[in-house]
Formats: sequence, C-alpha cells, structure tokens
Amino acid sequence: MKIGAKFGLLVGGMLGMVLLMLLSIVYGYTHTSWRIVYESFISFNESSEHLIIQQLRMPRALIAAAVGASLAMSGVIMQTLTKNPLASPGILGINAGAGFFVVVGLTVFHINGIQSFAWLAFIGAGFAAFLVFAIGSAGREGLTPMKLTLAGAAIAAMFSSFTQGLLVLNEAALEQVLFWLAGSVQGRKLEMLTAVFPYLAAGWILALLLAGKLNVLAMGEDVARGLGLKIGLIKLVSAIAVVLLAGGAVAIAGPVGFVGIIIPHIARKLIGVDHRWVLPFSGLLGAMLLLAADIGARYVIMPQEVPVGVMTAAIGAPFFIYIARKGIGAR
Repeated sequence: MKIGAKFGLLVGGMLGMVLLMLLSIVYGYTHTSWRIVYESFISFNESSEHLIIQQLRMPRALIAAAVGASLAMSGVIMQTLTKNPLASPGILGINAGAGFFVVVGLTVFHINGIQSFAWLAFIGAGFAAFLVFAIGSAGREGLTPMKLTLAGAAIAAMFSSFTQGLLVLNEAALEQVLFWLAGSVQGRKLEMLTAVFPYLAAGWILALLLAGKLNVLAMGEDVARGLGLKIGLIKLVSAIAVVLLAGGAVAIAGPVGFVGIIIPHIARKLIGVDHRWVLPFSGLLGAMLLLAADIGARYVIMPQEVPVGVMTAAIGAPFFIYIARKGIGAR
C-alpha cells in the first residue's frame, strides 16, 4: 500500500474516532441534542443536561478512547513479541493479574484512590507477565506460541479464581468492584484519567519508538541478532510498554477483554505489517471500537447499562474462535 493511502487511513481513523467521541457525548439515557452539547461548551449554565455532558459523558468518551487505544497497542506488541496471533493482555493473564492486585488492595488493605489503584494494577500486570513468560519458557522447547497461550490461560484462571474468592469473603467489596471487574467506563471521572494519563502516554511513546525494532524482530530472532539488535533489551522495553498500557487501562476501566486481539489483525489487514503504521492505526481503531461498544452498551437493556467489557466480549469471542481455528488449520 502506498504511503498516501496509509496517511488517508490514519486521517480517516482520526475523524472516525472524533465522530464516535461526539456521538458518545450526545447520546445516552438522558436526552440531549447536538445543540445542547455545543451550548454546554460555549455557555455552560449548570443545567442538568450541561452537567451530564461535562461531568459524565465527556470524561467517559475520553476514557473509552484512551483505554481502547492502550489495549490495542499493547496487543500489537504482545503478538509481535510472542509470534502468537492470540496474544493480548486478556488472554495472557495480564488483565487478570492487574485486577487481582487491585482487589487485594481494596479488600485486604482497604486502599482507595485511583493513583493507588494504578500502581497496584501496574505491579499486578508486571507480576502476571513475569509468571506467564517464566512458565511458558520452561522446558527444552523454550517459549512457543502454544505454551505461552496455555500458560496465559492458566495464570488468568488462577488470578480470576483468587479474585472471586476474595470477593466472596467480602460482600461490601463485591458490591463496590463487581461492575469494575466486568470492565466499564461508566461513572468514571476525568480525574481518574488525568491520574493515569502520564503512564498511558509513556506507554504510547515507548510503543511508537519501538516500532522500527519490532519490524526487525518480526523477521525472526536470528535475523535480528545478525542485524545487531539487542533482543533482550528490546523485549524488556516492550514488556514495560505493555505493563504501562495494560496496567493503566485496567486501573481506569477494569479488565476489558478482546480489544487487544481483534484490533491488531484488522489493522494489519488494512494498512500492512509495518509497525510504524500498525501501532498508531491500531490505537485509533481500538479507541473507535471501545467508543462504539460503550455507545451500544447504553441501549441494549435501557434504562440499565451493560458493562462495556460484556459488549467487547460479544464482539470479540467469535473473532477469537475464528483466529484460533485458522491457526490450528495452518499447523
């Protein structure tokens, strides 16, 4: 694909993300219109509609875009590092590890505050990633896509079980975090995003800086070594980027699944395999997917809302099965 066409796709993705953010701000259970939204920014009058737009819907749209972009970009990095088309923060247990540490902090140590949640999520994500790679690397064959997937599934199941056990023992905490554990951007305040945004931004920057190195690594580790690439350092920095992106996303919205699986495949299909284009385009598509899922979540069982994690699971599960069957058929 020519560079001009790739730029066109990026611009189209930006416009699509902005449009979905505007739709997210305008539409919901409380009736508002485009005119009311415009007036809330030009002449804020503290009416209920203006308060809903400024304090609920605008932060929600920004958070959905940031979380979706982060999960998609982390999925790209993980799939390249592991050479596993099913790799993502959810499938490899990173989301579950981050969620478990947050629940431990809340139920055992009675920790509150998004800044504390962010650090707990980062520690949990890093610990889960370490366990998955350590288990997947054991044995003579070393790290293989199948072993990594199985190790990730086992770690995800373990942390999920521990999380459920803690919540069963603490009913008050169960009520507080149940909606969060399903993955949701409802009711999140802008302060939650601003507290975690530096970590997400650092993850985005690291990912984009790694793009050229990931292109070389994708050709195989032997080729990368022959070209002088410091593979150990690249993997370490990539792991840090994944922890920042996935941990920050979980700290804000809980463990939202399947975004990191779906989007990288769509991005490569549309824009090619060059990570210098795949990473930013995946970020835009991830933001669009989560925004669209969040808008849909408001209308499925209105006046109640479905957690956005349920919506992404409904979209992503068939795609996951398709990728898994395709991979098995190719073996």
